[in-house]
Amino acid sequence: MYSNNINPASLPDRIDEVIDQTLADKRLVGAVIQVAIDGAMIYSRAAGHADRELNKPMREDSLFRLASVSKPIVSTAALVLVAKGQLKLDDRVDRWLPEFKPQLQNGEHATMTIRHLMTHTAGLTYRFFQEENGSYQRAGVSDGMDQPGITLEENLRRLATVPLLYTPGTEWKYSIATDVLGAVIAKVTDTSLSEAVHSLVTKPLGMSDTGFIAGDPERLATAYANDVPEPRPLRELDRIAFLEGTAGFQLTPGRALDDTAYHSGGAGMVGSAGDLLQLLETLRKGGAPLLPEYLFREMTTNQIGDLPMAYWPGRGFGLGITVLKDPIAANTPESPGTWRMGGTYGHSWFVDPVQRLSVVAFTNTALEGMAGQFTVDLCEAVYKSIKK
Repeated sequence: MYSNNINPASLPDRIDEVIDQTLADKRLVGAVIQVAIDGAMIYSRAAGHADRELNKPMREDSLFRLASVSKPIVSTAALVLVAKGQLKLDDRVDRWLPEFKPQLQNGEHATMTIRHLMTHTAGLTYRFFQEENGSYQRAGVSDGMDQPGITLEENLRRLATVPLLYTPGTEWKYSIATDVLGAVIAKVTDTSLSEAVHSLVTKPLGMSDTGFIAGDPERLATAYANDVPEPRPLRELDRIAFLEGTAGFQLTPGRALDDTAYHSGGAGMVGSAGDLLQLLETLRKGGAPLLPEYLFREMTTNQIGDLPMAYWPGRGFGLGITVLKDPIAANTPESPGTWRMGGTYGHSWFVDPVQRLSVVAFTNTALEGMAGQFTVDLCEAVYKSIKK
């Protein structure tokens, strides 16, 4: 039974128009878009190329480098441990990672909790947000999308040598915090992060395509970067400009096929659109069988008050995901309470609990598929089929 506000008959044509135009404009190489309403899949399409140079069409079960789409998966794994009583949101991080004790700018020790990690209020940042040769780059910190040839433990050791940007809990900055959370999960479960996420999340939900390495390399889409006159294939150890004055993204697409790469909880996973939709729908329906409803509610409720979120006006942050507070400030047709995130390699997704709607848009083109006009056009196409 569909939401009374949605006309699913008009939705496919509107989405098709957006996809076809974006491909024709050569802003995307390929995409997989899936939409569920009231738990029913009403739209699923693979369009364009998984590999343009080999004339390989995109498939609905194509695999993608997830980048930050890893975050809701790993955050859910942490919450499963909370539900089991093995971890508490207000545990100090150094209870689990005794060596991880970054200091404040004045040299004092900071109290950092699991909640700080999950809400991105831990005092951390990303190297790609900093200026060229910033403190993270000088310390050799990896953002989790390149292959520096180090372990997760070594990356956190380097991270801990850099002073925190602010006292945990006092500001919000999107950051490498989920990598630290991944190390906590591995410590709590006394296994690798890959094995922990498998047992806690992906296996129970049948997300067989999702892990820290591509299970079927033949289905792995080639990664591209926006360029003129058309997107270019990403090279190994490639760079993509981001915000003016920042170092930008450093990407190694081959990481998805390298089982020696450390498990980056914030950016290192590989998966399919269908798998993510399965997780989003599980959470939208209340979290069972993974989470009790009270934890799902906490995950999807703004945890950071009125702390400003750079580049995310009108939104707050739950436990691993953004939460829409003010659609007007955010300039979006989404309902208040909608949760949304993206991924550097070219992904966006959102869940509107009011409309009982989940949308997954995986592309193989950075950064259009994450932050380009395509994401705006797709969202508007969906909501044009909704009667306000």
